Amino acid sequence: MADDPVPALVRRAARLRRHVVSVAAAQFAHLGGAMSCADLMAALFFHWLRLDDDARPRDHFLLSKGHAVHTLHACLVERGLLQAAELPASGTSGSRLAGHPTRRAPGVEFATGSLGHALSVGVGIALAEQHRKTGASTVVLLGDGECQEGTVWEAALSAPRFGLERLVAIVDYNRFQAGGAVDDILPLEPLGAKWRAFGWNVQEIDGHDMRAIVGALAAVPAAKGPTAIVAHTVKGKGVPGVEGTARAHYTSLSEDEAKAALAALEAIR
Repeated sequence: MADDPVPALVRRAARLRRHVVSVAAAQFAHLGGAMSCADLMAALFFHWLRLDDDARPRDHFLLSKGHAVHTLHACLVERGLLQAAELPASGTSGSRLAGHPTRRAPGVEFATGSLGHALSVGVGIALAEQHRKTGASTVVLLGDGECQEGTVWEAALSAPRFGLERLVAIVDYNRFQAGGAVDDILPLEPLGAKWRAFGWNVQEIDGHDMRAIVGALAAVPAAKGPTAIVAHTVKGKGVPGVEGTARAHYTSLSEDEAKAALAALEAIR
């Protein structure tokens, strides 16, 4: 189909990952969580969200798992708001790009990094947009380890109370957090059932299946209440020998590792 968005989005996700690799090749970085959410971010920023300055309504995106900032910055490069040459120095002295989202970067609405807070902010934004009847959507991307934070569940309890049909929470369920495997630290299962019990419309998908991502977003807004998308992903997706390991959370890549990752991503056309 000529109008099928999926092939272009798959290629876009590969470009986002190449930008992230450029950072990890230059310094230690939160590689794993940035790579695991690249497919989700590609679908959001280049298909579903209305983010142009003149968009009416204009949607909102909050990166609650702020350590995945390198993918956010990659999206801004692909949208022409940053230069790719800025990325390898992000988080260093003199760069306007920090190691977590700040409002010095274009388009960032809320500085994150201290986990567990952005869903509450998202509830507030969605409530304001609902009150004004703008039709704007609000998307909050969370980490799985972040869902161990009590503030996430306070916000999750509030959103259905206000009938926030245009609020979307996406959990990047890559199974690892800073201290190791999520299941070894504080297991989340049954994660989908938890969101459902709080009154959310829940979809569980393969977070690397672009067609599944596009389909899940197409079901928003639901007839009643907010939507939670539990996206099962792989930490460090796209980096051979590193993906799916605890090391991927925060690491740097050797020259050979970066070359191997870039070659694999270059093959996605």
